[in-house]
Amino acid sequence: MPTTPFWSSDRATLYHGDAKTVLASLPTESVDCIVTSPPYYGQRDYKVKGQIGLEKTPFEFIESLVDVFGEARRVLKPTGALWVNIGDTYWSGKGKPTQPDNKQRNRRFERPQDKTSSHPICKPKQLLLVPHRFAIAMQDDGWVVRNDVIWCKQNPTPDPATDRLASAHEFMFFFTKQAKGYYFNRRAVRVLCADGKSTKNPPTVWNLKSAPTFKKHIAPFQEELLRIPIKATLPINGVLLDPFCGSATALKMALARSKRSRAVGIDISEDFLNEAKGLLI
Repeated sequence: MPTTPFWSSDRATLYHGDAKTVLASLPTESVDCIVTSPPYYGQRDYKVKGQIGLEKTPFEFIESLVDVFGEARRVLKPTGALWVNIGDTYWSGKGKPTQPDNKQRNRRFERPQDKTSSHPICKPKQLLLVPHRFAIAMQDDGWVVRNDVIWCKQNPTPDPATDRLASAHEFMFFFTKQAKGYYFNRRAVRVLCADGKSTKNPPTVWNLKSAPTFKKHIAPFQEELLRIPIKATLPINGVLLDPFCGSATALKMALARSKRSRAVGIDISEDFLNEAKGLLI
């Protein structure tokens, strides 16, 4: 049975619930583009039952995401595209944190990576390579990986580590359902070549600043990170879906793309949806 919308207008619809369950109620091949940033592994506690991101191991986390996007693949048109922004993390194994986190104050809770584990990769100081493992798992599940984009942060949060390089990038993966025949508007995103006359496709390294935000959401989508995905793979009259929509940054940008575009958002947090509703009205 279709899920009752949390809120809707003539161009946008918000659903309250876990992403996989709500996606299962949406029509097959009904959206043109999916752009999303799911919760990162062990980085936030949104204090909502059933949230993704606090699984015991990174492998369980990746399995949860692949299950969600497996249902999303059914909802996506054959010509559609999926963009996923995802960050990495280190295993700590030090136990429950007691001191302030100089990098992110919102990480002061008992994270799964703070616990001890017998798994070979879950040992202290180990970079878990979550984005890479996620992309490979998506390939194994049938997705075509068209690009792995590096978001190079021009103004990263200071990294307090003293025995490794400072982390200053994240990944954005571009997936499709098929190898050919998907919608990609090169003209909308092309950039000038060095000669100042001819054009080429954008590179896969995006040098972008993290912009300040007034939103209540503790991990909002960066708007500039959405520009190329929406311009390149959302048709003028298309439907964009964000299954982890938060405060609806992607949805709002999709609606600004064209008066004929529409947007669908899903989130497990009612508080986030209330903020999203206020920004979409």
